[in-house]
Amino acid sequence: MATSAEAPAKEAQKRDSQPQKQKRETQDEAELLTVPDGWKEPAFSKEDNPRGLLEESSFATLFPKYREAYLKECWPLVQKALNEHHVKATLDLIEGSMTVCTTKKTFDPYIIIRARDLIKLLARSVSFEQAVRILQDDVACDIIKIGSLVRNKERFVKRRQRLIGPKGSTLKALELLTNCYVMVQGNTVSAIGPFSGLKEVRKVVLDTMKNIHPIYNIKTLMIKRELAKDSELRSQSWERFLPQFKHKNVNKRKEPKKKSIKKEYTPFPPPQPESQIDKELASGEYFLKANQKKRQKMEAIKAKQAEALTKRQEERNKAFIPPKEKPAVKPKEASTETKIDVAAIKEKVKKAKTKKLGALTAEEVKLKMEADEKKQKRKK
Repeated sequence: MATSAEAPAKEAQKRDSQPQKQKRETQDEAELLTVPDGWKEPAFSKEDNPRGLLEESSFATLFPKYREAYLKECWPLVQKALNEHHVKATLDLIEGSMTVCTTKKTFDPYIIIRARDLIKLLARSVSFEQAVRILQDDVACDIIKIGSLVRNKERFVKRRQRLIGPKGSTLKALELLTNCYVMVQGNTVSAIGPFSGLKEVRKVVLDTMKNIHPIYNIKTLMIKRELAKDSELRSQSWERFLPQFKHKNVNKRKEPKKKSIKKEYTPFPPPQPESQIDKELASGEYFLKANQKKRQKMEAIKAKQAEALTKRQEERNKAFIPPKEKPAVKPKEASTETKIDVAAIKEKVKKAKTKKLGALTAEEVKLKMEADEKKQKRKK
């Protein structure tokens, strides 16, 4: 009986513990999704792989003739950098190739891939100071081939120059925004930096080769950089903040004046047109005699001639039709206001004759001054 009483109590405890477990699982998932700032994966040491590698692996790459002098100078530094990771490097100037291979002491299995990328970057005109960074864990590289993206050589050169910008300003802006080192050389673009930055660099380079100006992508990167600083916006969508650029290249092809509209497809053939005999049967002409048919034709011709004659006569008569005359307008009587007053003009002329011309004499000036003074006194 005791066991039967304990059974429902255990079931109730299980039910209570289930939601608590679910809450813990959701909390753990949320913690796993968010990566804390400044977190780095621990470095791979010899303790992680004490026995080393089972087999030797190697990679080789060719380099152009103009890189021979530089590689000859910096090769001791390359060997020194790779020896720290127990990787052997050889330079063959006769064949024009570089080779890297693992040794018995090599413990990091991925270091040979990084060494391969190092010699590839050196072959693509990247300086040793920048190429050595690839041996770090948080740095990666991307070599983008752009030679086959544009067929026309002149157009390719223009777009490649657009990517570099005036005095390398566009490339410098891209480097600052993506935290990557970018090198444009021949038919390839070499980039070294973090994975997120390399993704953006590849997008900008490919868009530039597709005739999209890099300034548009640089603007979006600048906005994204500012938005990333805000902790609240990190989990939200940024589409509303990013600019939407429209293509302004309008198709210059002129449309034809007469557009041919295609008819709807029908599986049935069009109706057969009526023959001349069918028309004659419908009108009854088929059963007429030859002289009757001739008479009908002559009547139709005479009717057409009569219509044409009447039209011609109407056109000739148009020249003899007098034009409509405008109604005669009576001249308006001169108003009393506009009448000239002859008597007033005569008086003005007489006054003008009596007036003396030239400057006033000294006596006249004195008299005038006295008269003006008297007038002013009266006003006061």
